[in-house]
Amino acid sequence: MKLVFSIVNRDDRDALRQALMDEGFQATVVSTTGGFLREGNATFMIGVDDDKVPAVMRILKDTCHTRTRTVYPTPPLVEMAPLISEPIEVQVGGAVVFVVPVDEYQRF
Repeated sequence: MKLVFSIVNRDDRDALRQALMDEGFQATVVSTTGGFLREGNATFMIGVDDDKVPAVMRILKDTCHTRTRTVYPTPPLVEMAPLISEPIEVQVGGAVVFVVPVDEYQRF
């Protein structure tokens, strides 16, 4: 058995949840924050048999896409406000996935 942890952009959360349910997978979803933009994410925890990991990975790849967003960097201090730089484009979205072995599983 494996535990698949997947951190996805909040914009992909609902579509991923639905795609997983459509194929019979259950997941626990936790709202998280992080990354370069400190934006909302969703962390999915999906317990699956070893032979089902490729199916989960396919769903993740099909559902969670990267996209480009224009951001305006903000200076850390108000005194630096005149030094605000030009907007930059960054990649957001996609998925970060960790697959870890499960030594024991119990349900009470």
